[in-house]
Amino acid sequence: MMMDWTGRRILVIGAARQGLALTRFLVHRRAQVILNDNRPAESMHAAQEALDGLPVRWELGGHHLSLLDERVDLICVSGGVPLTLPLIVEARKKGIPISNDSQIFMETVPCKVIGITGSAGKTTTTTLVGRMAEAGVQVPARSWVGGNIGLPLVEYLDEIQPIDLVTLELSSFQLEIMTRVPQVGAILNITPNHLDRHGTMEAYTAAKARLIACQSQDDVAILNREDPGSWKLAGSVPGRLITFGVNQPPAGLPGTFLDQGLLKYSDGSDIMDILPREMILLRGQHNLINVLAACAIGIGAGLPVNALRSGVDQFHGVPHRLERVRVWHGVEWYNDSIATAPERTMAAIRAFDTPLVLLLGGRDKNLPWQDLAALVHLRVDHVILFGEAAEKIQKALDEVSGRDKPYTLHRCNTLFDAVQSAAAVAEPGDCVLLSPGGTSYDEFKDFEERGERYRSWVHQLA
Repeated sequence: MMMDWTGRRILVIGAARQGLALTRFLVHRRAQVILNDNRPAESMHAAQEALDGLPVRWELGGHHLSLLDERVDLICVSGGVPLTLPLIVEARKKGIPISNDSQIFMETVPCKVIGITGSAGKTTTTTLVGRMAEAGVQVPARSWVGGNIGLPLVEYLDEIQPIDLVTLELSSFQLEIMTRVPQVGAILNITPNHLDRHGTMEAYTAAKARLIACQSQDDVAILNREDPGSWKLAGSVPGRLITFGVNQPPAGLPGTFLDQGLLKYSDGSDIMDILPREMILLRGQHNLINVLAACAIGIGAGLPVNALRSGVDQFHGVPHRLERVRVWHGVEWYNDSIATAPERTMAAIRAFDTPLVLLLGGRDKNLPWQDLAALVHLRVDHVILFGEAAEKIQKALDEVSGRDKPYTLHRCNTLFDAVQSAAAVAEPGDCVLLSPGGTSYDEFKDFEERGERYRSWVHQLA
């Protein structure tokens, strides 16, 4: 049943992509929207232009408790806003309900929805599933892809029809307050990430787990049987379970796997061929697992095998994810700016068997670096550190290697300097890999901007 928003007073916190989209949705349904952002008015011209002409009340320059002095029916929080914000804490004390654009979307959308989360691989897997859905739906049905990537689909609810299929990438920030979740939910993996936001692995895991914990017995959950963080949730699946992994699942357990160069699916008894591994153009074992996950999700959503194959065929990957930038003087340069946690950098390193020049840095998320440091000791020839996290990373490297380092190490202030340093040490046959392990927020607005600047600087090398 469609919610009647007429006259309801909604406080939207955060005027970035999600907040702006949700504001447009609510205003068009005659809600009274107060849009609040911590940034000052002089920094908000682009956002205000995006809502030009709409009856929105702007409250900028801080999250003041006085916003709660008047009647507020609902608070909608953008993903980047922590729930520990005093304004939100006080609102909860007053009994004001908290929501977000993803929750409102799920409460309203009329069709089947696929939701995908995980510490790594979300965007690649979501993009693959979106391609499979595009190939699998029958006209006039449409496939929609959005959520944490691309468009916040809440703005397109009037266009989405019951026969359509939606694929959403969902972050832990979105999931931690959601109670209405997709009918097909996949948790790819759970490894340390965003501990600066969630505080503990238990809280982070609980946020991810909501994707399946809030499902019904009629829904489908997809879990990684070879990832401890994902697999430990198997006992809490309310409905049907489909798994994925490289090795064949135990008898009776449905799932995708790799066997003799073929990706296959077992329904628990019979086995079906899906596609040859050689069709996968993405680099690295982690991307094989992403494709196995996407196939399991597609099967869970009822897509035919030919659609799964079409989704994988000729897919060269998503920008900023092990993206090959250029070859310069016999050196290959790769952009993996999406790697904002050490675990993701480790997966990138394992995708190469050539000598590596590794660019590490950015802003730390209160994550452990020791396992990455040990892998660097074994696999990397030159390490170039940059950004806020450089000192912390160097300390982890020193604890593993001491003074006996099998690699050279340089420290730079900025990513631009790191690119120049990499160009100076790289030799023909090397690969230069930007896979930072930290976020971009010490120098750039997001990982996309960091990747684009890196790409531009690499192309400018004389």
